[in-house]
Amino acid sequence: MADRPRDLAERMARRRKMGGKPGPRAGDGYLRETFTLPRAAARERAQAFFARYPKAGYMSAVETWRELPGGDIEFTMRRLPSAD
Repeated sequence: MADRPRDLAERMARRRKMGGKPGPRAGDGYLRETFTLPRAAARERAQAFFARYPKAGYMSAVETWRELPGGDIEFTMRRLPSAD
């Protein structure tokens, strides 16, 4: 039986409360930070994140991003907890 939209919303809410991420991301070892900032500040924050946690050492990435109706950018940065 197909899930109703309400079922999907409840399942997603439970995952958020438990601190987990959906699907295979749940125990993947990455640390994630989500920001909501104006476009220029979002760009600066992402650049600072990459300066602090270089891609080569931490496998850092902008995981998701979207533009909100007011023009702000919501984005999630991910990285490994430490570099070897």
